[in-house]
Amino acid sequence: MFIYSLRASTLKFFAVICVALVTLITLIAFVPAYGESASVSKDAEIKYDDVKTAEDRIEFLRQFGWEVKSEPVETAEVTIPAEFDKIFTGYNEIQKRQGLDLSDYKKKKVMRYTYEVTNYEGAEGTVYANILVYRNRVIGGDVCSADVTGFIHGLEK
Repeated sequence: MFIYSLRASTLKFFAVICVALVTLITLIAFVPAYGESASVSKDAEIKYDDVKTAEDRIEFLRQFGWEVKSEPVETAEVTIPAEFDKIFTGYNEIQKRQGLDLSDYKKKKVMRYTYEVTNYEGAEGTVYANILVYRNRVIGGDVCSADVTGFIHGLEK
C-alpha cells in the first residue's frame, strides 16, 4: 500500500502550472488571427529587387503612391563616398528611417535616377523623386522639392 501526501506548496505548484497552461492555450487561440494580418502586410511589402528598366523604376515609385513622368529628368552614375560628411550622414539617416542604409555601399558606383513627381499634393513648384540603384536593386531614395525653401524626405508619402 502506498500513501501519498500533498502539502500546500505542492498544491500551489500545480495551480501555477494550470494557470500557465490556460494562458498558453489563450495565446495560441489568438495567434492565427495575428498570423493572417501579418500575411496581408507581406503582400503590401515594398520590393526593392529586379529594378532593371525604366518601367521597373516607375513601378517601384508607384509602390509608394507616386506618379512620375515616364522619362527621367536625369540619369547619373554617382559614387557613394568612403567617408560620410555631415550632409551625407543626414541623408543616410533618411535612408535608415525607411529601412535602407548606404553604409554598406561605400566606394561603390551606383546609378541615380531622377523623376518628376506629378501627384505631390500641397507643393508649389517642381518635386522630384530620386532613386539609387546598385546591381538592379534600389538601395536608397528620396522625394525632394526643387524650390529654394524646399524639402526632402524618404520615399513614403
